[in-house]
Parts: sequence; C-alpha cells; structure tokens
Amino acid sequence: MRIDVLTLFPEMCEGVFSTSILGKAREKGIVSLNAVNFRDFSGNKHNSVDDTPYGGGGGMVLKPDPIFAAVEHVLGITPIKDDNDSSDKAVSVKPRIILMCPQGKTYNQKIAEELAQEQHLIFICGHYEGYDERIREHLVTDELSIGDYVLTGGELPALTVIDSVVRLQPGALGNETSAISDSFSTGLLEYPHYTRPAEFRGWKVPDILLSGHHANIDIWRREQALLRTLERRSDLLETAELTLKDKKTLERLRNADNPE
Repeated sequence: MRIDVLTLFPEMCEGVFSTSILGKAREKGIVSLNAVNFRDFSGNKHNSVDDTPYGGGGGMVLKPDPIFAAVEHVLGITPIKDDNDSSDKAVSVKPRIILMCPQGKTYNQKIAEELAQEQHLIFICGHYEGYDERIREHLVTDELSIGDYVLTGGELPALTVIDSVVRLQPGALGNETSAISDSFSTGLLEYPHYTRPAEFRGWKVPDILLSGHHANIDIWRREQALLRTLERRSDLLETAELTLKDKKTLERLRNADNPE
C-alpha cells in the first residue's frame, strides 16, 4: 500500500510515520508513507498557496493550482520516492484522493476497512478558511471528517485515518487477531481485558478468566462486549450483526437492569 499526504507541515507527519505500528509497517515494506509539501508546487515567487476569497469575507482560501499540481506530481509525472521504497515506478492504479474537512462523511471503522483494501491513498490536509471549491468538484474522490469539532489543519485527522488503515494491513500487527477483535470491528465495543497480577489492591480478575475453559471464556467475553455496548453505545446495537443467542443475551441484560 502507498499513502501520500499533501501538507504544509510534512514534519508533523514524518514523526508519526516513523513511530510505533506505522514505523514498523514502513520498515517491513508493508506500506510506503510519504509527506509532500504542496507549497513546493505554488508556482509563484512568494510560494503562496492561499488567497482572499472572491466575493469578500474573512480568512484565506487554499488555491487549486498548487494542490492539483502536487497530486499530479504524486500520480507519476515525477514519482515521489519514499526513503524506504526502492521502487522508481510511477503509480499505475487509480488512487482514492481524500479531502479532510468538517463537511466530510464522519469516519468510522467500516470506512477504515474499505480504505484498507486500496493500493494507493492520497490525503489533502487543508489550513486557513477552506478549499477552493474546484478541488472538491474536480479532484477528490472522498471527503472525510473525524468528528464535529474544528482543528487547526487536516494533518491530525489524516494521521488518525492512516493509523487506523495501516493497522489493518496483513503483517502490520504482531497479533493478527488484534484488529479483528478491536472495538467497532465486530460492531460492538470490546470486552474488558485483565493481566497479571490476579489480584491487585484487593481487586480480583474474574474467576472465569482463570478457569482455563476457553469455550466458557469466549461466552463470557461475548456477553461482556454486549453489556458494555448496551451501557455505553447502545446505538451500535442497531447495526451490529447479532446472532439469535446475542439477542437473547441482550434481552436478559435489559431485564436485569429493569426488573419488574
């Protein structure tokens, strides 16, 4: 997988690209991660990438020409070469070009799993008041938001999406089952975890987890996932894939909370 991030602050990305799961995936060659400064494509002596909006109003708007030029550069006119990638070949697959913005579709695990199937992703990180509308209309394929709040720029949202996508790549995690059992991957919140010591300050690990009976442990974990989702994010139950046994368990849990 190849991921390119168009940004005015590539140093923000490089620190994350070289750390933890992303850094290890990059070292293994699972993913090629590149930060591209689209100011390098401004095409003017002042290297400006923004201008005042037509029609007046406050703030500055990102111009279309440097962003279009940067994307075209990434697409193979002059291929961007990752320091950890020995390939000089231009990209041959059509990428998903993702605009990070408050107006975009709210990001979730389902979208992460969809993007994880792509070979090439390009993220555009904005600043200032917004983007020239022609970027939305004629360049990007997707617009994404990570929540209903405002940040200084698109770098942190893009890095959030990238982290969630890369960890789904085969070989990115030490334990291949980790991504499968994560919260939201199954449609439910994850069950509680415990480790040594078995007793800490008088708080004991549930006996079932010490029993060695894996079938009963699986039943307990599923019930705990259902209970935690019911208590904390009951909205997820509307779309979660539930078995008949799950539904009966939920009915029992609801009745336990609301005894007649």
